[in-house]
Amino acid sequence: MRIGVPKEIKTQEFRVGMTPAGVQILTSRGHTVLIEQGAGLGSSIPDDHYVKVGARIVATREEVWGEADMVVKVKEPIAPEFPLMRKGQILFTYLHLAAAHELGHELLKRGVDGVAYETLEPTPGDLPLLTPMSAVAGRMAVQAGAMYLERERGGKGVLLGGVPGVRRGRVAIIGGGVVGANATRIAVGFGANVTVLDVNLKTLAYLDDVYTGRVSTQYSDPVNIERCVLESDLVIGAVLIAGARAPRLVTESMIKMMEPGSVIVDVSIDQGGCVETARPTTHDNPTYVVHDVIHYGVANMPGAVPRTSTYALTNATIKYVTKLADHGLEGALKSDPVFISALNTYRGTVPHAAVAEALGVAHTPFRA
Repeated sequence: MRIGVPKEIKTQEFRVGMTPAGVQILTSRGHTVLIEQGAGLGSSIPDDHYVKVGARIVATREEVWGEADMVVKVKEPIAPEFPLMRKGQILFTYLHLAAAHELGHELLKRGVDGVAYETLEPTPGDLPLLTPMSAVAGRMAVQAGAMYLERERGGKGVLLGGVPGVRRGRVAIIGGGVVGANATRIAVGFGANVTVLDVNLKTLAYLDDVYTGRVSTQYSDPVNIERCVLESDLVIGAVLIAGARAPRLVTESMIKMMEPGSVIVDVSIDQGGCVETARPTTHDNPTYVVHDVIHYGVANMPGAVPRTSTYALTNATIKYVTKLADHGLEGALKSDPVFISALNTYRGTVPHAAVAEALGVAHTPFRA
C-alpha cells in the first residue's frame, strides 16, 4: 500500500503523523511511504531521517494526497485540504467530527473512508489512540492555567502552590479520565488544592486511593459542579464522550459568578467543549475573556510540544497503521473488529452512531 504523510497545516501545528521508526516498520513490510518535504521539521525530524528508513520525499501536499491509498495525519483536514481528498481513500487521523461538521459532510460527499483515532475503542472506555495526546493535554492544561493566573497575563495573581501562611490555589478538574488524571497529577505536583469531579465512582475511588487524601473527589452533578467552579481559581474541562459532542456542564451563569481573573482551560474543546462560553482558539491567540474570566481553548494543545507528542502518537498508532496497510480497510475491518469503532465515514455513510447523531445524518452500521 502507498501511505502518505502530509505536513500539518493547521495554525501552529508542529506534529507529524509518523516518525522514522514508524516508516521503517512499514517499508520493511513492503509498503511505500510518501513524506511531504519538511513534514517532520516541526518535530525536529529532518527529511534525511525518513529517507534512511526507506521513505520517499515528495515536494507538495498535492502529491502526497494524490498518490496515497491511505493518508496518515495528526489533525483533521481543514478547508485547503478538502479538494485533495478522493473517493475510496483511507484517512487515518484525529477527526473530531462532532465539532467539525463541515469536514464530516465533505468526507461523506467525497466518499472518503474516515478512520478516527479518537473513537477506536478495543474495550468500552479504552481509547488507546486518544490516550497519549490526552495525557499531554492534561499535563499542559495545568501549566497553561498556572501561567494565565499570573497578573501580567490578566489573571487574579494566584500562585497555585501558595506559600506558608497563604492559601494554595484552588483547581477544579471536571472529568477524571486520562486528561483529568494527568491534570490532577500535575496540579498536585504544583501543590494546588485540587478537586476532581466525575460520574464514575470507581474513577473517584481510584484517585482518592492514589492521592491518599491530597485530592478531594466529588460526584459530578450540577450542584457540585457549580459550587466547585465558583470556589476555584482554575477550572479544567476534561469531559469526553467518544465520538459525541461534549456535554456543556459549566454554564454561562456560573462563569458570571466566578471571581474576576479566574481561568478556564477547556481541554474538551475538540469535541465542542464542556463550558458554555468556550470556543476554539489557537496557539497564536490562545485566550479571550468572558465576564472577566480568562478562557483558554486551544484545540491542539499537544502541538506546542511536538517532539514529545509525535513520538508518543506514533508509538500508539503504528500497529493499527500496519494492519490497515497489510490488509486494506475491508480486510482490517473483518480481521479485527476494533476498527469498526474507529470507522466514522465509509462509502458515503456514517457507521458510528454518536458521530451520525452529531452530524445530523442517518446511522448506517457497517456490514462485513
